[in-house]
Amino acid sequence: MIASEVNISTPTEIARQTRQAAQHLAVLSEAERNRALEAIARALEASSAEILAANEADCRAAEAEGISPALLARLKLGESKLQAAIAGVLDVAKLPDPIGSLQIHRELDDGLVLKRVTCPLGVLGIIFEARPEALIQITSLAIKSGNGAILKGGKEATRSCQTLTEIIRSALATTAVSPEVVQLLTTRSEIRALLELDEYVNLIIPRGSNSFVRYVQENTRIPVLGHADGICHLYIDKDADLEQSVKVTIDAKTQYPAACNAIETLLVHRDLAAEFLPQLAAAVPAVELRGDARTREILAVEPATEEDWSTEYSDLVLAVKIVDSIEDAIAHINTYGSKHTDAIMTENSTAAEMFLNRVDAAGVYHNCSTRFADGFRYGFGAEVGISTQQMPPRGPVGLEGLVTYKYKLVGNGHIAATYSGSKAKSFTHKDI
Repeated sequence: MIASEVNISTPTEIARQTRQAAQHLAVLSEAERNRALEAIARALEASSAEILAANEADCRAAEAEGISPALLARLKLGESKLQAAIAGVLDVAKLPDPIGSLQIHRELDDGLVLKRVTCPLGVLGIIFEARPEALIQITSLAIKSGNGAILKGGKEATRSCQTLTEIIRSALATTAVSPEVVQLLTTRSEIRALLELDEYVNLIIPRGSNSFVRYVQENTRIPVLGHADGICHLYIDKDADLEQSVKVTIDAKTQYPAACNAIETLLVHRDLAAEFLPQLAAAVPAVELRGDARTREILAVEPATEEDWSTEYSDLVLAVKIVDSIEDAIAHINTYGSKHTDAIMTENSTAAEMFLNRVDAAGVYHNCSTRFADGFRYGFGAEVGISTQQMPPRGPVGLEGLVTYKYKLVGNGHIAATYSGSKAKSFTHKDI
């Protein structure tokens, strides 16, 4: 069945189908799941021209409708993004099997043995604006981890998503993995329906703007893995290397400004500001700088308002603030940050350690760009998304975020009454 046929069924029927297929997928061998991923990679490679043509059509239509530059950047696939996504599928296939990992193996008593073993979550609901490569990444991680995937892309990526899903499902039809583990929803009304399918869907993964992710979080009872904002900071400490700091700031802001791990606020220690800020301004003429009062004494830039400190621009705009100390920088980040990724530039190891320990974020970096907050760059093969929640999984989430565990207890007629009362037998609780 090709992707264009998927919408014949209602979202409930689709979810039921996906759950059944996922239950079969969960018991397949690692080799069978890996062969399915390899088949997907080959099919995507063979159909690259078709995929790119569909994406170009999406981009043209979106531009005609006045799509924002940030969203267009997310939508555009291009040869390099596509090849990276295909490579990511093969990288996922090479990763250790996340299913069946023995976490606890313990004798409770003679002949009574407990095991805790990892297993799939079940069915993932993935909703994303633009970013067609997200469909490839999440599908590969879902299959590797034994989960079904119900996909809903934004209307701006309809052609891309339909083409990708058709290719993936056709590839799966040649393997032991049922094509029904990957389903595509295509209408906006189906988003609300998907969010209500807590009977069948185990995890919702939204990828897109902060307002979009927040909408998902506020309209479902299903657990949500995601982040509502990507307000990342870079702090230039008084003991920072200036040349290195300029280079890292440029990368963190301009390498891909639409990404959620690009910095939105730059904090600069007062001792370095007069020397550092002119160098930075000269190096990034395309970036609109907005500064606090002290910054504007050094640079002729637009004033930064209170709103700027809590804004995710996803564009070539950077709010700049001069601080008196590392303590002030940490306080600012913990007040306005979104707990995504924050970094410090300093040659002072004590200051670096203070920053890394006291900043409350999923990623805290020293002397490197926040743009490294990415599952592929972490060696996860790909990522299903980035989580800024306190409870794990946190940060870029790979396979480990898509499995849970079950307790398996095997005995020989053991009963709980033996271990209670005045003559209770003691447990051995011996790890095996």
